[in-house]
Amino acid sequence: MSPQIIKLFALLLLSHLLTISHVAASEKPLSNERKAQLNHIVKQDCGSCHGMTLRGGLGPALLTESLKGKTVAFLQHTILYGRAGTAMPPWKSLLTEQEALWISQQLKAGTVVDH
Repeated sequence: MSPQIIKLFALLLLSHLLTISHVAASEKPLSNERKAQLNHIVKQDCGSCHGMTLRGGLGPALLTESLKGKTVAFLQHTILYGRAGTAMPPWKSLLTEQEALWISQQLKAGTVVDH
């Protein structure tokens, strides 16, 4: 990759992170009820492609060890906007940035699905 592309990517990522932090700071914390709903979405909807225990299937595993090297921001972006050329759809029409952030944090911590 050229240095210009790396700089552009870094600026875009920084811009995205600043937007996330601003949105997260302006939103109310997620309720326990909503967190339970999001956990259910991960188990059922994400699990339909990533495996019911997130060990992989059509989509890759979403276990903590398989997410090493991937940032929370990367995961959040993938959840919201999907992955072109793959079966991963965008969830932006169904989830807020805060909800996608919470799911990403839980996936990185390994606390979404009981293994």
